[in-house]
Amino acid sequence: ELALEVRTSQAFPEQWAMTQNNLGSAYRNRITGQKAQNLEDAIACYQLALEVRTRKAFPYDWASTQNNLGIAYRNRITGQKAQNLEQAIACYQLALEVRTSQAFPEQWAMTQNNLGIAYSDRITGQKAQNQEEAIACYQLALAVYTREAFPEQWAMAQFNLGRAYGNRITGPKAQNLENAIPCFQLALEVHTRDAFPVDWASTQKNLGRAYYYRITGEKRQNIENAIACYQLALEVHTREAFPIDWASTQFNLGITYRNRITGQKAQNLEKAIACYQLALEVRTSQAFPEKWASTQNNLGNAYYERIKGPKAQNIEEAIACYQQALRVYTFKAFPIDWAETKYNLSIAYRNRIKGEKAQNIELANAYFQEALKVRTFEDSTQD
Repeated sequence: ELALEVRTSQAFPEQWAMTQNNLGSAYRNRITGQKAQNLEDAIACYQLALEVRTRKAFPYDWASTQNNLGIAYRNRITGQKAQNLEQAIACYQLALEVRTSQAFPEQWAMTQNNLGIAYSDRITGQKAQNQEEAIACYQLALAVYTREAFPEQWAMAQFNLGRAYGNRITGPKAQNLENAIPCFQLALEVHTRDAFPVDWASTQKNLGRAYYYRITGEKRQNIENAIACYQLALEVHTREAFPIDWASTQFNLGITYRNRITGQKAQNLEKAIACYQLALEVRTSQAFPEKWASTQNNLGNAYYERIKGPKAQNIEEAIACYQQALRVYTFKAFPIDWAETKYNLSIAYRNRIKGEKAQNIELANAYFQEALKVRTFEDSTQD
């Protein structure tokens, strides 16, 4: 900022624009202060830089700043997420008009990877098509990001490609997961715990998710592999250092233990309940309402199936969890989740031990009729 007092836009426009670009990156990566405000400051700096760094006068610098602006929009907290992602995609696409594979292969690959992330997260448009766009971008990036030349970037692109395959809608689900798993395994060859502990933990978590949903192979072993991956991730994703990732992994472990085949069913359900309860220590209704509701609904399922403890009390706990979830899961805001939770309540009330049997059956029927307004009851999804 001091440099801008000397490098004014009038006296030294090129240097002023460079300083604005660099200041934008400093704000974007800033740890101190409010993240949302830092990103707003970054965006403002990049936009100022682009007043001088035009495509015609400084094409290379213009493309570099467009890429930086795209990153800032992708991570932006203020404003509508969908619109921010559209802005990010537009910036990356502009940057690629100059950053071609022939002229600037490394920068081209970097921007393709960034564009892939934006497409993966995109809200606007068809989800299936967005994932296809993301996969194409990552594969293009990997044409330049070879393991020999750019090992760290190669591992990052493999990780991103694995996530995209894991979320892919087009094509057979079984094959998509088979494509995802080796991507994560390749990434782990570079993203080791010693060299890149945070990336290693994120990759372990995503590999665990892929194993949980895996269709090929023995289900029992896939679930055991998932549990092992999540437990490894938690060695780095501690509550103190990474509370959000820690809670997400605890939630995933809860779902996996609930569906575990190996071991005693009663003990697995106790572990699932403990995991969900830990996740709720971070996933509060105030901080993360949607994730809080999802965790409450899943905790209700675990209590309903619980073997240990008095059955009557377990069902009461399940009902309480489902009712909590419905504080967030309204018909208008989350119709599918609302219907699933209503359905769960209907089952719980139908088998309720406490209270008047006739009243419980009446409530069960009422909840079931409400659920039929949407009627899509599927297994819980992991983060």
